[in-house]
Amino acid sequence: MSLAALERELTRWLIRCGLEACDEAVMLEGFCDRLVSGGVPLWRVATGGKLLHPLLDARGCRWLRGQGCVKEDYAREEVADDNEDWVRSPFYHLLHRLNAAELHRPLDGSHRRDEFPLLDRFQDEGSTDYLALTIDYGRDARQTQVRGMLCSFQTDRAGGFSDPELELLRQLSQPLAMAYQAVDAVETAMTLVTTYLGADAGRRVLDGAIARGTAESVRAVLWYSDLEGFTRIADTAPADELLALLNDYAEAVVASVHAHGGQVMKFIGDGILAMFPLADGRTPCRRALDAAVEAAAAADRLSRHRAEAGQLVSGIHVALHVGDMLYGNIGSPDRLDFTVVGPAVNEVARIEALCRSLEQQVIVSAAFARDAGPARTRLVSLGRFALKGVHRPEELFTLDSEARLALDPG
Repeated sequence: MSLAALERELTRWLIRCGLEACDEAVMLEGFCDRLVSGGVPLWRVATGGKLLHPLLDARGCRWLRGQGCVKEDYAREEVADDNEDWVRSPFYHLLHRLNAAELHRPLDGSHRRDEFPLLDRFQDEGSTDYLALTIDYGRDARQTQVRGMLCSFQTDRAGGFSDPELELLRQLSQPLAMAYQAVDAVETAMTLVTTYLGADAGRRVLDGAIARGTAESVRAVLWYSDLEGFTRIADTAPADELLALLNDYAEAVVASVHAHGGQVMKFIGDGILAMFPLADGRTPCRRALDAAVEAAAAADRLSRHRAEAGQLVSGIHVALHVGDMLYGNIGSPDRLDFTVVGPAVNEVARIEALCRSLEQQVIVSAAFARDAGPARTRLVSLGRFALKGVHRPEELFTLDSEARLALDPG
């Protein structure tokens, strides 16, 4: 097959990959294998680009002939300007020093040793030619932090790439980047909606549940928690210390909720609203109790650690309730929220508000106790209390002293 025919075939194939939102590693492996089958002597190919992600800064894929493709995620500190390996890499030089679209180095002894330690290593391993390219997504790309893709191609053939092969790789880098942009857009959308809405709500939104006023009635365990004395702390704490406090305790609580099958619906100041959906036709009260015990223990450990470091400390209060609610899209035509609403949501917040006056970390409702099944033995009554907005006093419960010490092994 001629190189021109190979270019046409691979361009069509890459467009299909972008339309189907293929996995990046699968796409790169197929791309490289097709080039090799077409007579292009690839040895190693790498791609990379920035991510719009709360934890990661960039992602790369690396293909090696005979070994396939692997995907690599990079934390922010790995691509920081104080990371010597990154700063001395060809990709960094291409982006920040040359401010150019291409870096080509024949690895035949003619390039300057120590210019890029990585290229010296590649040459020692048998590479004979190196081509790196940057492909800009353009000023109008909506993901402003994800501006383009980097890619590099290497061969181990004596004499390196031919001029027509180099031109082929330059031309194919454009459809390759277009396919990557399409794939990354889908993954970025999933990452962002699940980060800001939660896994289940995010999946529903991307599946098309976006019409205003559409909701379904669900019955589930509701969780509402907040921090002890947060208003007092917020009145005097510096902003950076306050944010660190919120993030540390939120991390501990959310990890416990997620570990036991719960879904965080919303952060309300220092408060967290979550739900534990029905599981096998039963309300998951045991899992919610386990999450509450684990979150309280995690918050206690965090408080000790922060106190030793001379940092602000708090504690958590948790309320659990079982009830029916509407789960779906609520809001204005141009600003919607995918959340839960109903009397049960208000009631769990009212119950949590009693934690301070009753000096309890965890309080659950009578409805929760009725649906708790075997977990009911872990609860003790606190008595009947009037709840604001609830027409009659309600019996409330807390965990007995032994239940506070360990998760339910059942």
